[in-house]
Amino acid sequence: MSSRSQTIADTLTRAIIDHRLVPGCKLGERELAEIFDVSRIVVRQALIRLADDGLAQIERNRGAFVAKPSMQEAMEIYDALTLVEQGVAAQLSDRLGPAGWAELRHHVERQRQAVAVGNDALADVLGQEFHTVFVRLSRNKVMQEIHAQLVRRTTLLRSLITADFDYCNLLDDHSRVVDLLEKGRLKQVMDLIDTHHRSLVRGYIMDREVFPELTPAEALAPYLDGKADGSTTAIPLRRPAKAPGDGGAHVHVHLPKIDRAPTSRASTKKTNRGSSS
Repeated sequence: MSSRSQTIADTLTRAIIDHRLVPGCKLGERELAEIFDVSRIVVRQALIRLADDGLAQIERNRGAFVAKPSMQEAMEIYDALTLVEQGVAAQLSDRLGPAGWAELRHHVERQRQAVAVGNDALADVLGQEFHTVFVRLSRNKVMQEIHAQLVRRTTLLRSLITADFDYCNLLDDHSRVVDLLEKGRLKQVMDLIDTHHRSLVRGYIMDREVFPELTPAEALAPYLDGKADGSTTAIPLRRPAKAPGDGGAHVHVHLPKIDRAPTSRASTKKTNRGSSS
């Protein structure tokens, strides 16, 4: 892949992560070639890269589209994340030194502070970053690449959720992983990682699109104008219209902690919250 194709692939990936290019959005070669002022061949190489990462689907005689994952695919992505992170946990239990434990605990503490002051945006970012830090400490480059690719695919899933995030549950899970791992309770860590990811995938509502749909030109304009400086330019949620008798526009999904008995469906509707990482 040429450097120009790689730059375009990176820009398109960023636009998907920021929810500016939504699942199902058409990625026309001709339109993108005009936007980026390159040949269609250069654009095609970028789209192939996105397809390899699972962020785009290329259909014969129809072209490329931002991938629109199914619930089955969501389950498979999180199953893969579970296997990767369980493997990392097995490595860290024997190899991690004082500096590594300190970094994990510092990250958990930063997330705790964000939750305490109600900074949901920062808590969300830190919640996702915890998993990246966790895998990076393995110092296994191949594992890091696989994990990063899977995390990129979860960005598509995140664009379809309508649940609020339960950052307290996230924080509890992350804190317990560090505590249990440092004590050498690997089996409990493995079970917690599995429960954590299974809870997350249950939080996705796959039949609603909650971000406004932009044309590729509108979606990519901030990056081409140099306005995207590395901070998020995410699009606000487009909440579903309130239906008569539904009590509100939000759809909430309860994600139980591992040490709590399953909640009935009736009580779930009263207390539920979703989770993102």
